[in-house]
Amino acid sequence: MSLKNRISEDVKQAMRAGDKLRLTTLRMVTAAIKQREVDERIELDDSAVLAIVEKMIKQRRESATQYRAGQRPELAEAEEAEIDLLAAYLPEPLSDAALDEIIDQAVAEVGAADMAAMGSVMGLIKARVQGRADMREVSARVRSRLSA
Repeated sequence: MSLKNRISEDVKQAMRAGDKLRLTTLRMVTAAIKQREVDERIELDDSAVLAIVEKMIKQRRESATQYRAGQRPELAEAEEAEIDLLAAYLPEPLSDAALDEIIDQAVAEVGAADMAAMGSVMGLIKARVQGRADMREVSARVRSRLSA
C-alpha cells in the first residue's frame, strides 16, 4: 500500500473513531498532497509524499519553538502532538553508525576534501537518508567531517 493510500485509510479510521486531532492533522496532509498534485499535474509517489510529511514536521517544530519562546506552552504542545502523529509515517530512523557510514560513502564518491564539495556531498546524502535522519544534524556532521 502506498503512503498516500495509507494516509487516506487512516483519515477514514480517524473519522470512525472520532479522533479529531488525528483527523484534522491527516486532512492537512491530504490537502497538501492534493494541492501539489493539482499544481504540478502529477500523481505523487511515496518519496514525494514523504517529502511533504517531512516539511510539515519541520514547520511544526519551528512553530513549537516559537510558541515556547512566546510563553505559549499549550500551543507548543498541540504542535508537538501533531509532530507525533506525522512521525508515524516516516521510515525507521538511521542509527548514528549507519549515518556516519553513509556520510563516509558520499564523501568518498564525491572525492570531497574541503567545504567546497559540501553541496555535492549533501545532494548524495539527502537522497539516501530522506525521512530517516534530521538534515540539520546530517549537515553539521558533514561540515565537521569536511572541515577536519
